[in-house]
Amino acid sequence: MGGETSHDGLGAGDALIIVDVQNDFLPGGALAVPHGDEVVAPLNAWARRFHARGLPVYATRDWHPPDHCSFAAAGGPWPPHCIAGSAGADLAAGLALPPGTEVIPKATTAERDAYSGFAGTDLAGRLRGRGVGRVFVGGLATDYCVLNTVLDARAAGFACVLLLDAVRAVELSPGDGAAAIARMQAAGAVTAWLDDGPR
Repeated sequence: MGGETSHDGLGAGDALIIVDVQNDFLPGGALAVPHGDEVVAPLNAWARRFHARGLPVYATRDWHPPDHCSFAAAGGPWPPHCIAGSAGADLAAGLALPPGTEVIPKATTAERDAYSGFAGTDLAGRLRGRGVGRVFVGGLATDYCVLNTVLDARAAGFACVLLLDAVRAVELSPGDGAAAIARMQAAGAVTAWLDDGPR
């Protein structure tokens, strides 16, 4: 695109990161995020928008061994979820990832957890290799993996846009989602809605 921006503000150097939209985090899953399925339609629209402009799309996913440290049986806080190769670890069936989407597995060893898509992965290097300077982030959950992915993106020097219509929170405590959004904004993230572009 030669550095040009489109009418909706997207341009060369932008990338979309879809965080952990997996069956186990959807209603009925092992670690369901309330209303987690509601992120699928807006993320599909964002993905179409990026693909139409030749911009890269990445999708992170938990890919845990059966004895992962985050599971309650190992002293962790969560029930078993997103076990590598299981149906629960599959990306949501309704998620329409465009051709060329790069899938980033995370937390793939028993002894290490990773809320962030950057933790223990080569995501930052992949982004830099594509000339990306700004990432748009949506997915699950606002107060865990989205939060940490955005904070790590900022720490790695990427500008960051949080897609407010494409995130949902776990809310273990009331207000966790709003507090997470405030933390991301304090770290320099800006917010966008599908219908109005970055703001």
